[in-house]
Amino acid sequence: MTSRLTLGIGNNLLDAILGYAVVFIGLTLLMTVIVIVGKIFTAKKAAPAEEKAAPAAAAPAAPKKLAPGSAGDVKLYDTDPRDAAMIMAIVANKLDKPLNELRFRSIKEVK
Repeated sequence: MTSRLTLGIGNNLLDAILGYAVVFIGLTLLMTVIVIVGKIFTAKKAAPAEEKAAPAAAAPAAPKKLAPGSAGDVKLYDTDPRDAAMIMAIVANKLDKPLNELRFRSIKEVK
């Protein structure tokens, strides 16, 4: 008795389609899980922020007057204000941008 294990083109095509379908469904399920977990973490992160924002909204502080064209305060860490002004001017010059279009959040001297 000779046993021949041959599959026809139809069986091979069906195997290939089922294989692609299983991979596609698996990737879709993985994407769904990632989106759901992302939304859960975003909701958890937003809830404490809302709790912190509520007391701040109860006592509104007077807004600080900024100079015309200013982008806000710059926090200086171990830096002389004169040195910070020179650094900001050099950066603005190298970028060919006006200083009032740049936003410096903080300047820290690296020792």
